Amino acid sequence: MTQYLLKITIFLILAIVVVLVALIALYWAPDRTVTELKRWQLPNSEFIDIQGTQAHVTQSGICHANRRTASIDAGADNSPDTTSTSTIVLLHGTSASLHTWSGWTEALSNQYCVVSMDLPGFGLTGPYIDQSIQYSSERYAEFVIQVLDRLDIDRVILAGNSLGGKIAWRTAALYPDRIEQLILVDSVGYPAVPKHIPIGFKVAGYPAIAPILNYILPRSVVEKSVVSVYADESKVDDDLVDRYYELTLRQGNRQALTRRLKETDSDSHQEQIKQLDIPTLILWGAKDNLIPVENAALFHRDIRNSQLVVFDDLGHVPHEENPIATVDVVKQFLMNE
Repeated sequence: MTQYLLKITIFLILAIVVVLVALIALYWAPDRTVTELKRWQLPNSEFIDIQGTQAHVTQSGICHANRRTASIDAGADNSPDTTSTSTIVLLHGTSASLHTWSGWTEALSNQYCVVSMDLPGFGLTGPYIDQSIQYSSERYAEFVIQVLDRLDIDRVILAGNSLGGKIAWRTAALYPDRIEQLILVDSVGYPAVPKHIPIGFKVAGYPAIAPILNYILPRSVVEKSVVSVYADESKVDDDLVDRYYELTLRQGNRQALTRRLKETDSDSHQEQIKQLDIPTLILWGAKDNLIPVENAALFHRDIRNSQLVVFDDLGHVPHEENPIATVDVVKQFLMNE
């Protein structure tokens, strides 16, 4: 009997080894450097040193033009360095990147200075160099302000989706003198029971298998995660999945995601939402399976000076799924304020 159990044990161990070898052979996906991911840099990409972390940031052409004009005016009359065009800053959600705002950026860049950035742990920015920094909304808000300071930008209209939405309203709460208006898109903020959690988030939430995930990553896992945040999966094409997949492989991003999912904020921050008193536009996809549309009504209830628009046929990333319809609402909001 003992010999039989020994044989079974050896067989199971060998089977596990064979499976692991097969998985590694099929899904081997080591980290990639920023140089290897250069195709995801944009013509207006730049890297800004923030506490040793190289933040990937883009600014529309009008930002530079207005800054030059303001600098000339300041030299002429010794007045402060200001810009004549409002600045809109766009913050993406978990496992996304600044590319998620491409539709909005294109539509807004003729009238506004549009700034977008890859938040630490995502996109080409990658993880915090200082390992002691937590991936909390407060530290992210601090990061956003540091980027604005480096770009010599004072007050902004701040927009964010999902995690980026929480960073946006926390930035407004912590640095009220820097934020003129808010745009919250399917934002984190209140407790939520997801109808569906992207498989990538589920897998990253298990620290025990994190070391394996640092070296293997099936593209299908990323594809299913992207599909889950869209209402219309026909809009999820190969190029979109390639972007999410390859930027996930950026050196350090997978480890940072595991940390971020563990370093969650306290629910006590929710009370800060009621303290906000700035013009706020709340956009939501009715088919959001990650943060239910009922949470949109909670934001609208608690932010005194807010407007709510729900898109019946969109999911968790409405700005990416249908940038034209969503940015039209944004333009109207900005014109009326």
